[in-house]
This record gives sequence, C-alpha cells and structure tokens, in this order.
Amino acid sequence: MKSNIKWTIGEPLIQWLLEGDIAIQYQRWRDLIGEVRPDLQARILEEGWGARFLAARHAEGYWGRGYYQPKWTNSHYTLLDIRNLCPPADHPQVRESIQIILDGRKSSDGGINPAKTTEDSDVCINGMMLHIACYFHMDAGDLTSIVDFLLHEHMADGGFNCRSTRSGARHSSLHTTLSVMEGIHEYQRQGYTYRLAELMTAYYASLEFILIHQLYISDRTGEIIHPAFLRIPYPSRWKYDILRALDHFQDARIPWDDRMGPAMAVLLKKRRPDGTWPVQAKYPGQVHFDMEKAGGPSRWNTLRMLRVMKRYDSNYQVLVDRSPA
Repeated sequence: MKSNIKWTIGEPLIQWLLEGDIAIQYQRWRDLIGEVRPDLQARILEEGWGARFLAARHAEGYWGRGYYQPKWTNSHYTLLDIRNLCPPADHPQVRESIQIILDGRKSSDGGINPAKTTEDSDVCINGMMLHIACYFHMDAGDLTSIVDFLLHEHMADGGFNCRSTRSGARHSSLHTTLSVMEGIHEYQRQGYTYRLAELMTAYYASLEFILIHQLYISDRTGEIIHPAFLRIPYPSRWKYDILRALDHFQDARIPWDDRMGPAMAVLLKKRRPDGTWPVQAKYPGQVHFDMEKAGGPSRWNTLRMLRVMKRYDSNYQVLVDRSPA
C-alpha cells in the first residue's frame, strides 16, 4: 500500500543532524545515507556524550552505586546508553565493566540478578544484558546461562514478562517482550549459535505478540493499552513505546506488516512543522547528564523516525485521521 506522504529529508534537516553529537553523526551516515564511517565511530567514546558517560565510570569499573542502583546512573543503564551510541565494540573499559557483571551477578537460575534479596532473576534485565553483552562481543560461554534462563521464561502467548519469576504472570508484557527481542536479535547478528534456533522461534512468536496488539492496542477490547506507549521519550530505559518498537523492526529488517500502520500514523502526527520530532517527557530518576531537553526538537527521535520511514515508506497506509494524537 502506497503512502500519500513521501519520505523526504531536506538539506536543512541533514545539516541539523550533522550538528549533533558524534554518535548522531555516525548513525545518520550509516542509516540514512548508507555509508559506514569507521572514522566517526572511533570517536564516539572519545568525545561528546560517550566521553561523558565514560568519565562517570568509577576506577573499580562500575557506575553509580553498582550494577542496578540508582536509576538511571548505575552500570546497567549506563551500559545500555553507551551501547545505543553504537561505539566500537572492542572498547576495553566497557568490556571490563560488562565482564564484572557477568562474573559477579549470576543467580542460581542462570540469569543476571540485580538484587541480593532474591534468587529470582528479572527477565527484562536479562534481555537488555544479552543485548549489551552481544554487541560488545562478550565470550559465548558467559552467555549460555542467560540464554537458558530466557528460554525457560518464554510464555505460551508468545512473549515475555518480567513478573513471570516474581508474581506468576501468565500474560506477556510489551516492555519485557521488546527488551528480549532486542537481545535475541543482537545475539543472532553477532554470530552466537548456542540454542539459536530456539531463540529465533521465541523471537518470531514475540514479534507476532506485538503485531497482534498493533503495537499498542488491546486485542481484547480494541482500546489503547496504555497512553505512555504513544509517547516518545529518549532514552527509553526498559519502557516500551511504539517508536522504540518500530525502530527495532527496521533494524531487524522485519518486513512490513499492515498491523504496524496505526502506530506509524500516530508517529507521523507528532512531526513538527520544521520536520523534526520532539523528545517527550522523560522518565524520572537520576541521570549523568541530559542528552536532550524534553519538549524541544530531538535529534535522537528524528533520526530514529527517519530511518523507520526510510525502510517502510513505500508500504504503510497513512491513517492519520483515524489515529489518536
């Protein structure tokens, strides 16, 4: 189905993205122009946001007060922020910090556990940690127990739920499902093979779980599952939203599915007159620094939305008049 809004990116918008952080510049060249720039990637942790994240690292190899405290300046979420900058994967300090977690935070169930008060690992956290560890090419032997844990927690309805180990949840969560999908995709992309076929079966079942919900709509009532799913903050942390989902789909080369259409329409309505997208209200908590201010034009969200549109422009049906603001 052809869109009546053509994917375009004018010279002023290109220049505006090139005036952003080195990580934005690198991903703009890679994702919008199709040119990989290793010269830019090499600078991502040497200047700008990447250098500021590294400067907050303690000499012992952790951020904040350790693995998971406080949000969002702990090791876990700082490493996730760093991964999303797309720096060189062989950075020694980053790899050392990940190894500290892999060596010291495993629970008896095989997963990475943020708490000392329970033996039950958190599914969402392990999906994110698999994503981080695979991007930075950590040893496959350190990841097998995480893979085993995640596959054990795969739910009958297709997805995952962080509460499956705590409160006996029986219905998957969009938050957790997307985090695990991102981890599985990175695992496959980086060439890991342990139980890969089972992981990919779980991945595509999870994809169908999200698509059944048209990314944000209850399959039972037809209502919006949660209004927060339609907002586009950045960083996303562990939270689900429709731009994060579509950005993952384009990254994973998922073919267009008409059930993506309503979410695309919602996001198109958020475009500002100058062609950019805003960063909406951020999740409360401590931060090392603000990459962008809430309410203003966002290079992160504009970049992410443009690469989604680049992949899917010729396929989606615009449903602006029927979609929520």
